[in-house]
Amino acid sequence: MVVRKKVDPAEVRAAVLAVADWLVDPSAPTPSRAELAAAVRGTARTLEQLAPGNSVEVRIPPFVAVQCIEGPRHTRGTPPNVVETTPRAWLELVTGRLSFDDAVADGTVDASGHRAALVAELLPLVPLR
Repeated sequence: MVVRKKVDPAEVRAAVLAVADWLVDPSAPTPSRAELAAAVRGTARTLEQLAPGNSVEVRIPPFVAVQCIEGPRHTRGTPPNVVETTPRAWLELVTGRLSFDDAVADGTVDASGHRAALVAELLPLVPLR
């Protein structure tokens, strides 16, 4: 089991605020890879800490994949419950700018398995006003 240091909420919020202009206005300059990675990884690891477990894998390539939500654990191969999306869509979800259901409906989020939708109950993580 990988043991990560606790996520600092202030650092996560700062990382999200660093990319907020781009989330609000797609024509704004694209954040640097480091800024984007910090926001994506910080929010994903926040989710992992809020809902520890191994029944759902959340993938935001190319930056991070985390496991969360208590329940049956998978040990080999592709997990049965997966949420996968782009960095931008993930940040829109965690800031409340995009709903999970809308994202799944329009194909922005690929959610498979009956437990994948449980992630939606934990969102948004860092609401933008």
